[in-house]
Amino acid sequence: MRILVSGASIAGPVLAYWLTRHGFDVTVVERAPALRKTGGHAVDLFRPAMDITERMGVLPRVEARKTGTTRMTLHREGVRRPARVDLSKIYRATSDRHAEIMRDDLSEIYYDAGRDDVEYLFGDSIASISPDGDVTFEHAAPRRFDIVVGADGLHSNVRRLVFGEEAGLTKFIGAYLAVLSLPDTTGLGDGETVLHLGPGRTAGIYSARHLDETRAVFLFRRDEPLDYHHRDVARQQELLREAYAGMHPQVDAWLAELDGPGPFYFDSITQLGLESWSRGRVTLVGDAGYCPGPAVGGSTSLAVLGAYVLAGELAAAGGDHERAFAAYESEMGELVRKSRAFAVGAARSLIPRSRAGVWALARGGQLVSALPARVTTALAKLNTGGVRMHDSMRVKDYAVTPVG
Repeated sequence: MRILVSGASIAGPVLAYWLTRHGFDVTVVERAPALRKTGGHAVDLFRPAMDITERMGVLPRVEARKTGTTRMTLHREGVRRPARVDLSKIYRATSDRHAEIMRDDLSEIYYDAGRDDVEYLFGDSIASISPDGDVTFEHAAPRRFDIVVGADGLHSNVRRLVFGEEAGLTKFIGAYLAVLSLPDTTGLGDGETVLHLGPGRTAGIYSARHLDETRAVFLFRRDEPLDYHHRDVARQQELLREAYAGMHPQVDAWLAELDGPGPFYFDSITQLGLESWSRGRVTLVGDAGYCPGPAVGGSTSLAVLGAYVLAGELAAAGGDHERAFAAYESEMGELVRKSRAFAVGAARSLIPRSRAGVWALARGGQLVSALPARVTTALAKLNTGGVRMHDSMRVKDYAVTPVG
């Protein structure tokens, strides 16, 4: 049975790995000419995704590539003295098993796990998909597939082709995320991150133990969507400079690097509102189908879990896509809804609108840092719908029995 997966970032390689283990013939098409090395930001893997990663045999590589950030220097806008926050205690409060890792590193690790058993078509993209599974590409010759899966992110080409131009883009959470790669000349200590926090905007910088560069991350609020195209980098950089004008000289120095050669990312924090992400022989996985909101909704862990579940349900259904897609959506539906709700609350908390909210967020971080780890962890475990929501997601056990 032949399955085509569009996208080779996170969900695509994880899905391809598990599909091949279940005996399917898998092709992955990726628009980029090679694995993307875009200077991506750090992402979080919570316990369910860590369990799946261990089953894939690549957990040691993930552990070796963890960013290693353990402490934060927090500057409140207009306040001279910074606060100190113990990030290791915050991580332990949110998850029993957690890794913060650069997105590019994670993509490469998952790709390497299954690359020998998967056909990868780099530098190409799907042009059309027929109801019978006939697929045309921008460059490669047409082929027929039994199933097509969009794992191609928030601006999914597969979703656009099958569901419509703006299908599911229904909820702007009210914030924007930008990431900029900088030369490692900031003097950051090992394991340290620096954060500037003001009403409606935050800006931080961090690195990873194995990197010779740093990442500046910007999160800011807007009540209405900004006017720009997602490929118009110059306009995005202009909007970012406007949003952070006058915040702090250190932030100004980071923004000065926008004119440099470092990779740059900018996008709205937008949720996909699709209640069903399957149609005919086509389904979607990860951000392409149910993005809860980049940076605030645990989308990476949700994508890993969704890819694992989709492969498992296809195997359990013997390749019957109608039965498998229904079971996949049933398994993931409640988790997606919880992640959406969590993301809305997280965006409000992480980017407070008022000075009082900024003070409360900073004091909360200091309080967690001051309390014994066993106390904060015990309190957090009482709230599986809040900070422990991602850790409470169940990982179903799918027997790896090759489909005939």
